[in-house]
Amino acid sequence: MFEDIFRRQKVIPGKLETYGFQEVLGTYRYDADVLNGEFHLEVSIGKNAVPDTRLMEAATGEEYVLYKTDAAGKYVGEIRTAVAAVLQDIADRCYELTIFKAEQSVKLIAYIREKYGDELEYLWGKFPGNAVWRRRDNRKWYGILLTVSRRKLGIRSDEMVEIIDLRSQPEKLENLIDNERYYPGWHMNKKHWYTIILDGSVPLEEICRRIDESYLLAK
Repeated sequence: MFEDIFRRQKVIPGKLETYGFQEVLGTYRYDADVLNGEFHLEVSIGKNAVPDTRLMEAATGEEYVLYKTDAAGKYVGEIRTAVAAVLQDIADRCYELTIFKAEQSVKLIAYIREKYGDELEYLWGKFPGNAVWRRRDNRKWYGILLTVSRRKLGIRSDEMVEIIDLRSQPEKLENLIDNERYYPGWHMNKKHWYTIILDGSVPLEEICRRIDESYLLAK
């Protein structure tokens, strides 16, 4: 019934406990009251990371199941909406989109999350393969993750690849850009941005160091 909320989403385990989930034998559980306390909602997240829900009537303690069926009506619709609101908030705060799958992309997302506490922001609904990292203090971008064709970078291939755009000082870009490992910033001001293809051509440690530089330049 609520699968679409979590479609293409991946749970971030560390965020579940912060949200209020409690872990018992590998399953995370969260309790909430809905509809002004008329119902008690139990949300459980197991190995498949897709939440399961149980709704109990506060007055009787009996389980209410109509919200999981195709039953129609204003009241059951209000209950579905209330449950969906709780699940959507959990998805927004404890899950991330699994758009980027390249090994380096996954590791860089984890690196930035651990070091800066920042999550990717998907700003363009029509372009789900594009996302940015922004500093919290001034909201300036310091990294952009995108999915593009190699041909967009001047390479004779239509293979789709994941790339990262980072900031640099203009005086350093001339010596950095070689069109083999480092490319002019895709879709960005080429005086201040450059692009790396996340295919292993540049070692992960080097990219992390350059992310740190870009973060400082965004200040």
